[in-house]
Amino acid sequence: MEFAKPLPEYLVKRYHGWKATTYTENKSWYRRLAEDGQHPRAMVISCCDSRVHVTSIFGADQGEFFIHRNIANLVPAYAADGKQHGTSATVEYAVTALKVAHIVVLGHSSCGGVQGCFDMCEGHAPELDEKTSFVGRWMDILRPGYERLKPGEPADRLRALEKEAVLISLENLMTFPFVKAAVEDGMLSLHGLWNHIGEGSLEAYDPTVKEFVSV
Repeated sequence: MEFAKPLPEYLVKRYHGWKATTYTENKSWYRRLAEDGQHPRAMVISCCDSRVHVTSIFGADQGEFFIHRNIANLVPAYAADGKQHGTSATVEYAVTALKVAHIVVLGHSSCGGVQGCFDMCEGHAPELDEKTSFVGRWMDILRPGYERLKPGEPADRLRALEKEAVLISLENLMTFPFVKAAVEDGMLSLHGLWNHIGEGSLEAYDPTVKEFVSV
């Protein structure tokens, strides 16, 4: 693979720094994780936005969360069509193999993927409507959320669409037979969260009031 290049020097230095400090100080813990395997209690589905740091938000250590990241923290509806489905495969493994007790969908403010969906649905991003756009076709998952938006200021509608991304994903999770069965058996619970990056605040969806409320 002639196209593969050596790791950038700044990443090499950061690795050596981690190995000499964090790893060395917790060597027995890392070896235990390697030998015992992973036993996470929760799966977190979050955006791949570099500003969203799941483990930092919850103060989690290695081995606590089974994390899947994609654009706009979306989960597609169940589709057993024999094709390749990265997010669906991760959900299947988390529920059927790891037996996680919780699945948390974590959305966030200023989401570029949600902005793209909003612009596309508003007719301002024709490039995303192209069949060749992977981002556009992925964001089609969120179109039903756009259709549920109430009239109002664009900024307010965009914020509402960020939260719709969480709700759409929760709804789609329940279309997976093994997720639905685990939820109904009381072995699995689903949770929707939204994080404001700038303020560091966290909101959770409360089904009793059908709104996101501060945690």
